[in-house]
Amino acid sequence: MSDDLCADGIRAMWMRGGTSKGGFFLADDLPADTKARDAFLLRAFGSPDPRQIDGMGSADPLTSKVAVVSRSMRDGADVDYLFLQVFVDQAIVSDSQNCGNMLAGVGPFAIERGLVDAVDGTTAVSIFMVNTGKLATASVHTPGGAVTYQGDARIDGVPGTAAAIPLAFADIAGSSCGALLPTGNAVDFVNGVELTLIDNGMPCVVLRATDVGITGYGDCATLDADDTLKARIEAIRRKAGPLMNLGDVTEQSVPKMMLIAAPRNGGAISVRSFIPHRCHASIGVLGAVSVATACLLDGSPAHALAVVPDGRSKTLDVEHPSGATSCVIDLDEHGTVVGAAMLRTARKLFDGMIFG
Repeated sequence: MSDDLCADGIRAMWMRGGTSKGGFFLADDLPADTKARDAFLLRAFGSPDPRQIDGMGSADPLTSKVAVVSRSMRDGADVDYLFLQVFVDQAIVSDSQNCGNMLAGVGPFAIERGLVDAVDGTTAVSIFMVNTGKLATASVHTPGGAVTYQGDARIDGVPGTAAAIPLAFADIAGSSCGALLPTGNAVDFVNGVELTLIDNGMPCVVLRATDVGITGYGDCATLDADDTLKARIEAIRRKAGPLMNLGDVTEQSVPKMMLIAAPRNGGAISVRSFIPHRCHASIGVLGAVSVATACLLDGSPAHALAVVPDGRSKTLDVEHPSGATSCVIDLDEHGTVVGAAMLRTARKLFDGMIFG
């Protein structure tokens, strides 16, 4: 696709997926060349600029996201989904992570674009997550064979209700780092801080909030204004990157920094998530799964603080600034994580042309 065609506009659907928002594109509608694609997306979102005033981004990493979707040629998958994070104030488009919130919009988008035939009732869409090479299944409400976004499901961090979109994950441990615990340890020390380096769908550094000088219950605005705190956790993050087989993470959006505390509202654990340089208003889907999994590791900082239910299938509510995110973690008879699931919603916001 030429720059002239980009100037004429590219078809896009803007959607809220979970507690994120961004542009959904068919792969064939974007430039095939990666540099041309990224240049277009930076212009379309208005990056780099803290306000993203000249584009569709909303000055927040949670609203500066892209899903690139195509029909899959892989066995067991209906569509391929590539997630791209468009940085707000830097000219960077990163594919170094997945996004489970935007994933919630992939199934409805694929049906609306004709990549998947809907059935009357609920349509299961098998999604190959290109960033991590893993599969997820989204169950989309399709009465009469058409997507509906109306429903009575509620998720914390999003006002109102919408149709439920359950997401099921299998075999996501080590999807980016090569192993659930890339160092082989439930506990490591970086810069004198005890932590867990974990990847159950999202590379995360899980550490006690008190070990970096905060309670773990503060609001996002206060935490974002704490430059001393952010410098300290960024120093830890950069050292953790190579330990997690991620290399130099200076310009990457992973690993996420998860500052944990004991639950206060009946959940399993409380967390303040940095993604990685701003405090998340809630928590990412796969980040929540990784934190919930860390709660199950004997001897880990999370396990010491968590309230963990009994049984091989455990529902753990991960408390965050906007409420809580429920994760269902399934274990086998040996206590190994074999599956995870959670409930999300999505909503179509507009469908049209976007210009770069």
